[in-house]
Amino acid sequence: MDASETMKDNFDIFFRRKPALMLVSLKKNTRMRYGSILAKEVDCTYSHAVKILQTLEILSLVGFEKKGRIKIIKLTKKGKEVADAIENIQKLIR
Repeated sequence: MDASETMKDNFDIFFRRKPALMLVSLKKNTRMRYGSILAKEVDCTYSHAVKILQTLEILSLVGFEKKGRIKIIKLTKKGKEVADAIENIQKLIR
């Protein structure tokens, strides 16, 4: 995969419904968040949510913090900026 393909894949993730909803959901709800709750909120399976979250982690948009057996999901600074941009797009097209 060359650099332009990687960039296209990274660009595409923000214009897919579930990843965008995950980022916005993480931004709106500041309480402790973990995969199963997030999956329910964006109406997808837990395994699909995990795949999306792994991609978002690779892109430095989310980070994980282990609390016992649970991984807490947190937006990074960059993730919050992307979530803000998605919300702005949502407002523009309403």
